[in-house]
Amino acid sequence: MLTAAQLKAARALLGIDQRTLAETAGLSLPTIQRMETSEGTIRGNVDSLVKLIAALDAAGVELIGEGAASEGGGRGVRLKG
Repeated sequence: MLTAAQLKAARALLGIDQRTLAETAGLSLPTIQRMETSEGTIRGNVDSLVKLIAALDAAGVELIGEGAASEGGGRGVRLKG
């Protein structure tokens, strides 16, 4: 699962705007905008979510899931080391 806050944080870490992320992921700008204004967990077309997560992964962003006790227990993002 991916939250709107994680998506915004991932873009900030990469220093890219919504348009660049949309182009990188092969999605439309309105799709990225809609995802970022979602409440909580992003919902949408599975194919779009897969493309988005793959693009973030390829750019070097790691999504941190909820419940990782050694990581502080919350959702987040980080650059891969």
